[in-house]
Amino acid sequence: MPSVILDRSRKKRLEQGHPWIFKSEIASVEGEPAAGGLVQVLNHQGRFLAAGYYNPASQITVRVVSYEPVEQMDQAFFAERFRQCLSHRERFVQEENAYRLVYGEADFLPGLIVDRFADVLVIQLLTLGMDRCRDEIVSALVEVVNPTGIYERSDVSVRELEGLEQRKGPLYGDCPRHVTVTENGLKIKVDIVEGQKTGYFFDQRENRASIKPLMTGWGKRSGITLQEIEADGQKKRVPVNKSGKEVTFPFWDGATVLECFSHTGSFTLHACQYGAKKVTCLDISQHAIDSARENVELNGFQERVEFVVDDAFAYLRNQVKGLEEREQRARADQKVDTSKPLTAGGGRSWDVVILDPPAFAKTKSAVKGACRGYKDINLHGMKLVNEGGYLVTASCSYHMRPDLFLETIQEAAQDAGKVLRLVEWRAAGKDHPQILGVQEGHYLKFAIFEVRSKLKI
Repeated sequence: MPSVILDRSRKKRLEQGHPWIFKSEIASVEGEPAAGGLVQVLNHQGRFLAAGYYNPASQITVRVVSYEPVEQMDQAFFAERFRQCLSHRERFVQEENAYRLVYGEADFLPGLIVDRFADVLVIQLLTLGMDRCRDEIVSALVEVVNPTGIYERSDVSVRELEGLEQRKGPLYGDCPRHVTVTENGLKIKVDIVEGQKTGYFFDQRENRASIKPLMTGWGKRSGITLQEIEADGQKKRVPVNKSGKEVTFPFWDGATVLECFSHTGSFTLHACQYGAKKVTCLDISQHAIDSARENVELNGFQERVEFVVDDAFAYLRNQVKGLEEREQRARADQKVDTSKPLTAGGGRSWDVVILDPPAFAKTKSAVKGACRGYKDINLHGMKLVNEGGYLVTASCSYHMRPDLFLETIQEAAQDAGKVLRLVEWRAAGKDHPQILGVQEGHYLKFAIFEVRSKLKI
């Protein structure tokens, strides 16, 4: 087998578990490795370190698949890896019929993503080495998982860095465009053909469930309390408003919620399931809102959800401007002609504001601009949280490191005159394991903050 000999002065990232070998780390190549074919990786003394596949056209020249010699990446090789992947998911995502089955480097299959949507699999082949093994991968998935269909969504620009064209389409069996799956007891209709990435984002599964405690406990703010009354000769505890009348609305104790960048409405669905009173579901994409609306109706939550197609940045700023106008009119020392309408419109606030935007920093050079973007949405988002309410915020930009993300939110809080209490800090879910030493896998940051105004503490 051809060999890649590593430079003597390189950093020992490979020995620490990182599966990427960059062109700059290679001292020489022995033999004539085929592009996308297997090579053995040796240190400068000729000692075997790993086996991986080779692409001289990529800056990541070798991607490691094993720390033992591998003769070929055939169906048997992939079938064994897929069994290990399935075992992990069956242990940690037991009650779900949809999850990330194969997570690239973290499952020792760099360049390969497989998402399971009930009986349909959606795959991404991101590298030349995996692209060359398309037939073996499909055959092994059929052997191990026995799906009714396998659909390819390799329509991503990262393939171009590997010298590959984007492609998508069915690879095996019956692949309906829409598949309905379950998550945390909810029904979700997924568009595997036109949805973002593979159609759905599984990495926030546990994070979506973590908002449950935020969704109830708000009735007292409206003056509603549980009181014991007598009816038909029996005593019972019922919610009663300030006027002493029984409240019959079943979600009287629920939160008002704003979800921005909703995509398929996954946080909206969870908010409703956990008892929210009213949810505003917002996305700039009409297709996304149409998908969210279908999912809301599928779960019977339509009476509690309103949908907004708008740019989240503009929407948040408009609501803040409206709030500021209302506050100015309410001040006794301000002379304002209240007969004139508010210029900003807006002026709404919510008990819980959820911000789950797409990646703002896809490259290292984009981090500075990303910080401005994250600060902007979080600053305006926290201004719209009712006093003592909660800001739920996330970043899926790998280059936005956790400490920088928290620092950016802290700067936003300072400018907004808010004090934030961190309630929960999370990463990607259990079907997205992380290899220690591979920082690229630590991309998702998810936080829940209680929001208080400095002047009211």
